Amino acid sequence: MIILILFAFLGGIFTILSPCILPILPIVLSGSITGGKRRPMGVVTGFILSFTFFTLFLSVIVRATGLSADALRVVAVIVIAFFGTSLLIPQLQIAIEKLFSRLALLTPKQNTNDGFFSGMLVGVSLGLVWTPCVGPILASIITVAATSSVGLDAVIITLAYAAGTSIPLLAITYGGRNLLTKHPWLLTHTAHIQKGFGILMLLAALAIFFSWDRKFQTYILETFPNYGTGLTKLEDNALVKKQLEDMKAKPKGGRMVNAPEFIMGGQWFNSEPLTIKELRGNVVLVDFWTYTCINCIRTLPYLRSWHEKYKDKGLVIVGVHTPEFEFEKNPENVKKAMKDFGIEYPVMQDNDYATWQAYANHYWPAKYLVNQEGSIVYTHFGEGDYDETEEKIQGLLSIDMPVRNPTYQVMARTPETYLGSLRGDYSRIQITGTWTKSEEYARPSKGSAMTMRFNAAKVFLVMRGRGSLNVYLDETLVKTVTVDGDKLYDLIDLPLPGEHILKLEFLDSNLELYAFTFG
Repeated sequence: MIILILFAFLGGIFTILSPCILPILPIVLSGSITGGKRRPMGVVTGFILSFTFFTLFLSVIVRATGLSADALRVVAVIVIAFFGTSLLIPQLQIAIEKLFSRLALLTPKQNTNDGFFSGMLVGVSLGLVWTPCVGPILASIITVAATSSVGLDAVIITLAYAAGTSIPLLAITYGGRNLLTKHPWLLTHTAHIQKGFGILMLLAALAIFFSWDRKFQTYILETFPNYGTGLTKLEDNALVKKQLEDMKAKPKGGRMVNAPEFIMGGQWFNSEPLTIKELRGNVVLVDFWTYTCINCIRTLPYLRSWHEKYKDKGLVIVGVHTPEFEFEKNPENVKKAMKDFGIEYPVMQDNDYATWQAYANHYWPAKYLVNQEGSIVYTHFGEGDYDETEEKIQGLLSIDMPVRNPTYQVMARTPETYLGSLRGDYSRIQITGTWTKSEEYARPSKGSAMTMRFNAAKVFLVMRGRGSLNVYLDETLVKTVTVDGDKLYDLIDLPLPGEHILKLEFLDSNLELYAFTFG
């Protein structure tokens, strides 16, 4: 875990060079000309604690309280706007200082006029509204948080990332404060500078409220396509990838562990309910998947092939369908998807994530190979290594056959992009028209449009509802897609990957958009 903490910390430091940091810089810089000497430290402390807490536990809060993530974001924006207004109205600023001075009296040995607590409140708000440019480490942590299985390692790694991000922000703030004290002209015009920052804070609050900050990031990336490129590559190395896989619960000291039992969370398909115990004597391949996941879909031809080749030789494949989106819990949707994909091996629904959590799983897709005694002897996460997996199956079955699995190369450089308010990332996306967002999806009204820059050969979009949309590639209409079910739809299929602009025009108001994936 030390490696992940180090790289998360370094990744946070380098975030200062990314476009994601630009929208919050005016708010951070305001700490250099307002409040007491410890106000910048208060902003940074609040930011670290808030960003860590909401990154790891926002989904839990939303589920427990029924509040939407957008509602919490609005509260944070109001706090930022309030402090911006206080910079424009001296009487309001004095009242705030008195309030926090009284609060400071409740703590031992605390200077009542150092600005720490007021700065901390701003920092807490920043931690809630800021959307970072995530690399592999933080992306894995967010995935863990989405499944409500946060451990001490996730907390420490997220704290390290937030602390790394805070160091350059703190340096900028104190640098601005030193600059102010060393130049008499700036010192004599502090009141005007303070009001200028008040206006900037209000503009930043408005930008965050209307998602203009994300549009600004998109504009920067489109105008300067190489800006920020490669910053997350610091984390994208073999050592970090191995550590990320090791975060998952694995056999200790190389010893095998017994496979957990299946915990039914819905229906079974293609079989009566099975148990690991009654499957003793067979080799069992447990495959965690969900039917809208493009990475899962690309593994299905290999699973179908292994089922056909080895079902009569002692292999039992059990698909554990753990839904990513609410509509994937519908058994009729799963049944239809299985028919479309030609799946004939047993599949169970894991709608409550009970089996997922029993296996301490973190990934779609994920494969666990169980020997005849019921012990997990091999695991694989994600796509690829099909020959290796099949050779492991043959070894357990004592079979020696040629292994020639076709290869598939993922050529996308654009990551999976969610559109709901809970995990939505609109840093590459521009929208026009009227949109409604829920935790999982975004719903455009008739005549609305969405534009995004991507680098891939294929583009897919998970959609639900009944309706149509026009698909444009680099301003040229390529197709009209009719949505008639809850599934993954193919939007773009090019022979080679490259950087392009996708535009979607919506012809009605009946569609729910969940997530883009790329190939």
